[in-house]
Amino acid sequence: MGTGIDLNCDVGEGVGNESLLFRHISSCNIATGGHAGDARSMREIALLAAKHKIRIGAHPSYPDREHFGRVTRVMGKREFQSSIEIQINGLFDILESHKLSMHHIKAHGALYNDLAPGGRLALEYLEVLEPFRDMSILYAPCGSEFARVAAEYGFHLWEEGFADRAYRPGGSLVSRTESGAVLTDPATVAKQVLEMVLRNRVKCSDGSYYTMTPRTLCVHGDNPKANTILEYLTECLSEAAIPLEK
Repeated sequence: MGTGIDLNCDVGEGVGNESLLFRHISSCNIATGGHAGDARSMREIALLAAKHKIRIGAHPSYPDREHFGRVTRVMGKREFQSSIEIQINGLFDILESHKLSMHHIKAHGALYNDLAPGGRLALEYLEVLEPFRDMSILYAPCGSEFARVAAEYGFHLWEEGFADRAYRPGGSLVSRTESGAVLTDPATVAKQVLEMVLRNRVKCSDGSYYTMTPRTLCVHGDNPKANTILEYLTECLSEAAIPLEK
């Protein structure tokens, strides 16, 4: 990970805590209308991020506001690609109008998880992202087949770990339907992050370890303890002489 770490948060999802989160992070993933957000929220949060010198990324999802993008949707190729294209271009146009750049693209929720194994969906997604390949970084799950395929197609990658999510053996996330899937205790989150950064591994639900070398780490903006976690985490990183990369 070099000498520092990138911390990212999913924002623009209706929580309204961005002004607090932006004090502690270096990147943000703005909801682009699939699971949450609209043109107004994208513009407001992008300008706030720019004020705080936070890297701005697009956070596209299955078009599914009812389930907050956390349920898999079976879609035809044209419908799926059209939705992703509209979402990403919506944020890109707003950023361009304010002379801001789109640093990265990170899928949300069920789409993020469904992309991880690679396959047809991953190829359809990467096809849509082709116009942004040379101008934006792709955030992808650490060690995933999706990351491998995207690298083969020439995308610039930052592999991602999750600070506030429990892991299964093999590197997938514990389902949100299961107890303990979301970590809310700041000390537990900090311990997991330091394990990832200093030892390049994460402890899984069965007690085994999954090897990972994340370039960026996510604390979910809708975590009920997000701000408290970030305050505690940044203190721990500072004590461990691990700077936040901005």
